[in-house]
Order: sequence, then structure tokens, then C-alpha cells
Amino acid sequence: MSVSNIQDYVKWFRHSSPYINAHRGKTFVVMLPGEALTHGNFGHIIHDLALLSSLGVRLVLVHGARPQIDLRLASEQRATEFHRNLRITDSESLQGVLQAIGEARITMEAALSTGLPNSPMHGARIEVASGNYVAAMPHGVIEGVDLQHTGKVRRINVAQLTRALDAGAIALLSPLGYSATGEVFNLTYTDVATQAAIALKADKLLAYCDTDGVAGADGRLIRQFTLAQCKQHLAEQTGQASELAQLALESAYLSCLQGVQRAQLVNYTTDGALLAELFTRDGQGTMVYSGHYEQLRGATIDDVGGILGLIEPLEAEGILVRRSRELLETEIAKFNVLEKDGTIIACAAVYPYGQIAELACVATHPEYRKGGRASQLLEQLERRARDGGIETLFVLTTQTAHWFLEHGFVPGAISDLPLERQSMYNYQRGSKVFIKDIC
Repeated sequence: MSVSNIQDYVKWFRHSSPYINAHRGKTFVVMLPGEALTHGNFGHIIHDLALLSSLGVRLVLVHGARPQIDLRLASEQRATEFHRNLRITDSESLQGVLQAIGEARITMEAALSTGLPNSPMHGARIEVASGNYVAAMPHGVIEGVDLQHTGKVRRINVAQLTRALDAGAIALLSPLGYSATGEVFNLTYTDVATQAAIALKADKLLAYCDTDGVAGADGRLIRQFTLAQCKQHLAEQTGQASELAQLALESAYLSCLQGVQRAQLVNYTTDGALLAELFTRDGQGTMVYSGHYEQLRGATIDDVGGILGLIEPLEAEGILVRRSRELLETEIAKFNVLEKDGTIIACAAVYPYGQIAELACVATHPEYRKGGRASQLLEQLERRARDGGIETLFVLTTQTAHWFLEHGFVPGAISDLPLERQSMYNYQRGSKVFIKDIC
């Protein structure tokens, strides 16, 4: 490895450490379609999941088996019918379905059990726990069509799953469910993963699909959705999405709607996509986030009163530079606000100077200062700034230096500021300069 490659690796590893700390002890539900099990990148996916487990992430892995079932039934010369994209599982084909799902599960267990020297799995010694974690019920008759042994999740046995996770095991769920009468039902892996994430109150749902995520009508990847935006996209079915990506997005929306904080779409054909999504600033896929029903958006003239209510107490304490209503109305296009149920609970302004921009007037409502809203606001503003071609942010502050240091800013000098901003520097106020590269 060359010196430059070593330095790149060291830089990446250092930058990933905050994410490693943030993910440790968290519960992630990973949704893997059956198509991924036969793809050439499958081994790398297993290595990435083993790495997550070794870093202290509690993993629930849900696999699909649709192509495996198709192949099994075709070998038995059994025709398969679908209704509303659900397989009609009759009594004659049920045995083949169970065999195909069983083989898929064994493939997963075998891959997670490897530990050859000179491989990423060496010394992993992963314990895999599987069992009757999913209680199911029949779908029944839909529009006059009896789906027979095709079912849906009735309940996730959370206590059993939690015991397995507490013991350090990776919990492996197959698209099967069992009823109190001893029947077995063929389920969709998306239903199992979604309901498991909701029942466990998972921190993330990670949904593998065959693309980087979901594209908009212009063909460009949509990096993130609020719940409202995701709902609208699904309703309008705008843009371009494969079937697997569409299913993943639906699961992401449903899980976040029921309390999962974030759901992310990951490409199973790309080596390292999961690690890039979790341990780099930009990620690679599409993310859906619940945001506690909070929405970051550009400010409008109607928000002036709400912003003034946030910043005036901080201006009185000398934390922020005083802004008149007239100036705020003039500069309102520079502001972004975090809104919850119609109330402005945080705000910040971005003033661009070419590829460098000033972050100013960061304020949070007193009742929400302990909830990480300012951090959330900063994270999303950085993402928007990068999308707008901004490479560096700077702030001038008198009393909040440590907060910015904790969020990756480093001390700077007045000479580091754009010349236009240097000419406006208030030496009497004596603000300290902090800078952050966001590219």
C-alpha cells in the first residue's frame, strides 16, 4: 500500500470513529432480498454485517427467497400465480416453498459461520439465532382470490428476539410465520423486516435493493425523504425505481411512520455500500427519516416572527448579533428553520461567499435544546450546502465555541475569512473564528 493510500485510509478511519461510537449498542434491522444471496457481492455483504456485529451493533437480519422459490417450483413444474404481487401458496406448492426458504436460510447461516484465516471473517465466531420469532395469520381472501398459505405478520416475539440480541447473536429471520394452530405461512420478507423494526423500536431499518436508492423524475438520486415527501412520492409514483427499490422504500416509509427514526436504502450490487452509508458523511443511498414530525425547510416571510422569538433572548445575552425585523425580512432567504407542528423550534442562516459560506444565527427554542435539534439542523444544513457547491463553512462566535468544536469545526483566524467578510468583522465584539471543511 502506497503512502498516499495509507494516509487516505487513516483519514477515513478517523472520520468514521464518531459513527462507530454512535452506532454501538443500537439495533439495526437489515432487509436482504433473495436476489442478493446469489449475487457476486454476497460475500462482501456478509463481511460488512460481521464487521457491524463486531463493532457492537445489534443486528436482526431478514432474508428473502422469491427467486429461490421460483427456481424450486419451476424445477417441480409447478405454475405460480400472483395476486397484488403476493404469491398464491397452495397446498401442493407449500412444500417446495418451505424447502427453498430453508435452503436460503442455510446459505445465510453458513456464510455467517465462516472464519478462514486471511479473510475478513477470521476470528469472528458469530452466533446466529433463528427460530419461531414470527407469529403469522393467513392473508385470506382478497378480491375473491384465496391466497391460502400466504400470510402476513401477526406478531413479533420481541422478548425472544431481545434475549438473542442481548446474548450477542445475530438474529436471522426467514419469510415464514407460524400460527397458534401449528400452521406455517409463506410471508414477504418486507413485511417481516418492517414489523420486526417497528416491534423492536429499532434505531434503523437498512433495506438492500438493486440500485443506490430511488431516483426522481430527473433521474437523479434522491438522497433523503421526510415522511411527508416519501408518502407523496409513493402516492404519485414519480421518478424511476426498480421493483426491489420500490418495495424497500415502502418498508422504509411504514417503519418510520411507526417510530423507527431512520431507514436507508442500500445497493446490494456495490461492494461496501453498507459501510459507506453508515460510516461516511454523505452515504450512498436514499434515506427516509421520521424526524419526530419535524421538518427542516427554507424560511419564508411568514417565519420572521417565529425566528425573532428564538433569537431575541440570545441577542439580549450577547450570544447573537442583534438583527432588526427589517434586516431579517431582507435576509429571510438565507435562513432555514426547523418546524414542529407549526412552531419554529430552531433556525440558522447560511451566507455564501463562493465556495465558502458563513453559518450564522444558530438558535434553538429553550424547550428543545437538550434534544439534539441544533445538531440535526447543522447536519442537514451541511448536506444542503454541499449540494449547493459549498466546500467550507465558518462561524463567528463569542460564547458557543465548544459546541462548534464538538461538531467538527476547528479554530481559524480572521485572515481565513473571505475578504468581503473580513471588512465587516467587528473587532469590538471580538468573535472567535471556527472553520469546517464539508466537502
